[in-house]
Amino acid sequence: MAEPTTLTAGPGPAPAARRLSAYAHTARLARGLLRTARPRQWVKNLLVVAAPAAAGQLADRHTLLRLAVVCALFTAASAAVYLVNDARDAEADRAHPVKRLRPVAAGEVPAPLAYTTGALLAGAAVTGAALACTPMTAVLIAAYLAMQLAYCLRLKHVLVVDLAVVATGFLMRAMVGGVALDIPLSRWFLLTTAFGALFMVAAKRYSEAVQPAGRDGRTRALLTEYTAGYLRFVWQLAAGGAVLGYCLWALEGGGSATGGALLPWRQLSMAAFILGVLRYAVFADQGTAGAPEDVVLRDRPLAVIGLAWLAVYAFAVTGL
Repeated sequence: MAEPTTLTAGPGPAPAARRLSAYAHTARLARGLLRTARPRQWVKNLLVVAAPAAAGQLADRHTLLRLAVVCALFTAASAAVYLVNDARDAEADRAHPVKRLRPVAAGEVPAPLAYTTGALLAGAAVTGAALACTPMTAVLIAAYLAMQLAYCLRLKHVLVVDLAVVATGFLMRAMVGGVALDIPLSRWFLLTTAFGALFMVAAKRYSEAVQPAGRDGRTRALLTEYTAGYLRFVWQLAAGGAVLGYCLWALEGGGSATGGALLPWRQLSMAAFILGVLRYAVFADQGTAGAPEDVVLRDRPLAVIGLAWLAVYAFAVTGL
């Protein structure tokens, strides 16, 4: 008598299911790492164009290619800082009503993976700058990384220094384009950028301090030590410094048209710049400048003022 045949499931579907699960897990990690790298913040790295644009050196294809490389390298450096920062602050972020949704704090991305990815991106940024640009570009990006890591570890807990470090990060972005292309940087350009960055940083901190929704679960420890009045004083002082620096920069070449230009466009650009500062100050005063990129990208009057400034300064650069 024949023995009954035992039916068993074949091994085929299980490996396929495991592969699909592995792919899905990898995709989730990749999305989490990308979110941690803050794509919305990458627009800040367009500041690398500032110095070459001010010098009127954007018409050359080689220049544009070099600037694209520098922008990508600085984006990798800033992404590395965000990854390390979120990995270090994961525990504190879990107590925040909004930041608890960040991938590392939410457990979507393991902290060791964030640290490792950040280290790889930092190394790639410095190495890429040394190979594709000038040695000073690599030095500047390495200095930016060192300063930002010091900020993550210690400096963000030091009054006033925290504001200076964040503002200096913007200044370094504006400097690196000129350094990569060996363009001399005007002292007034540097002062305008420095005070403008401090203006936006202090306005952001002021907004975070006065917003009622942000009083519980704050992860910025210094917000409990700064007073709203002090932060208001800082952004007002910085706004005045930025306007003064820009006016001195615009007047540096003299008060009349130069190079055969029809009108003194460089000096006329002061009006649009001052209007832009005044428009941004509206949001700072209301305490709604907590996300500078949203203010710059979403406010139509500010966008119109910015386009007007670009047009007038373009006339100045081209000598029309």
